[in-house]
Amino acid sequence: MSLKQLVQSIYDEHEGRYGYRRIRDELVNRGHRVNHKKVQRLMKELGLKSVVRMKKYRSYKGTVGRIAPNVLDRQFQAEKPNQKWVTDITEFKLFGEKLYLSPVLDLYNGEIITYTVGPRPTYSLVSDMLNQAFKRLAKGDELLLHSDQGWHYQMKQYQYALKRRGITQSMSRKGNCYDNAVMESFFGQLKSEFLYLKEFQDVDHFKQELAAYIDYYNNKRIKTKLKGMSPIQYRTHTLRVA
Repeated sequence: MSLKQLVQSIYDEHEGRYGYRRIRDELVNRGHRVNHKKVQRLMKELGLKSVVRMKKYRSYKGTVGRIAPNVLDRQFQAEKPNQKWVTDITEFKLFGEKLYLSPVLDLYNGEIITYTVGPRPTYSLVSDMLNQAFKRLAKGDELLLHSDQGWHYQMKQYQYALKRRGITQSMSRKGNCYDNAVMESFFGQLKSEFLYLKEFQDVDHFKQELAAYIDYYNNKRIKTKLKGMSPIQYRTHTLRVA
């Protein structure tokens, strides 16, 4: 079998989920010494593209509002629920369309508190997410909410919504993804455990499967650092024994 035929075979085997880098890695696993540029060229000749792509949405547009300090400072551990939340936006390319995902994650147990999905990265994508997340707050919660310096988080409306709730705002330093590493890690898991393992018939089907994955992630996916429990199991257990 020629290298071009192998590329086509691997692409078909994974139903279009693999781009040229992952196909190159699979070729190396099968004993073929080849660089990614050659695989990229062969895929172009064959007309092959990964059917699903996700990338970090770059919402930074300079200083359009107030930049908050990095209060979180990579202290990703929380002693109780609703003490430290992180948020961000990522972009999907799906069936020739773009979708944007805006989740919020609790650093106490890694639980996705809520999320919104939309075809455009408008402010309402974030404000709707905030309004949903606020329903989880109880009287007496002292919350820190961390994000990057995206324009949504610099908006007066966003900052007023936090201030009205007594929430401390924190932002990553410019261009430093490690300051929000837990959210970046979740996006990586979403990509490897969901995007590459599922087939989607259309955008609506994708949204249904995304909801099912996040439910699985929160309720069933166990984590070693949570003593072998899922995020919600861990939260429920620790509150019960407290």
